[in-house]
Amino acid sequence: MSPNELTEVDGTPHQEPPALYLIPSLLAETPPDYSLPSAVANVVSSLKHFAVEEERSARAFIKAVCPQLQIRELSIKRIAESPSNIEVAELMSPLLQGDSVGVISEAGCPGIADPGAHLVTYAHARGIRVAPLVGPCSMVLALMGSGLNGQAWRFVGYLPVDQAQRTEQIKSLEERARKTGETQIFMETPYRNDKLLQDLLAHCASDTRLCIAQGLTGPTEFIKTLSIGDWLRNRPKLEKVPCVFLVGG
Repeated sequence: MSPNELTEVDGTPHQEPPALYLIPSLLAETPPDYSLPSAVANVVSSLKHFAVEEERSARAFIKAVCPQLQIRELSIKRIAESPSNIEVAELMSPLLQGDSVGVISEAGCPGIADPGAHLVTYAHARGIRVAPLVGPCSMVLALMGSGLNGQAWRFVGYLPVDQAQRTEQIKSLEERARKTGETQIFMETPYRNDKLLQDLLAHCASDTRLCIAQGLTGPTEFIKTLSIGDWLRNRPKLEKVPCVFLVGG
């Protein structure tokens, strides 16, 4: 349902209450209708207020989804990585005045590996309706294409930058995957993809399964699951393209 839409309740027009809309964005430079349902464009076109992870990319996304909108007429404000209570309240203030707010992540779904969860928490505490919209999630798409355990899995975000801590966590994730069968999912900043792959190949057992899912939904999409031993014999060059890694026992 689009914000501020009139519906019938017992034959009487009824105004929908304002909501916090969690708007999925594109994972790659593809036409919006490739991975987004029309409902996303319908909601975006009816909103005036947006809280976003990055303003520049959010403007480009809104223009791609709803080219008819005048971007300069919209309120587009950045969500800090760790926003204060005052900053969250400011971003959410339109809701208290009767206007819905849309949250847009840098890529994929808001609230997952981004600061959008702070706004969702605020909304729940004040009885504001939260409306997540359907769209691409890189972790779920990678899991779907991996062939690894989809019944039990864990997303752990980004691994530590410190080499010793990273090595320790890689070993811990591998051990957990082997003991529990739980798929371990994580990602890296694109320019460090090759370094993370190097560390995985150096510290995981040769029979541990590793899936590399890169450029999801894009024209150069690459998804492949091999044992560490096989990856050592066929090591790819990952370059600076968004990538998700999955480790299975």
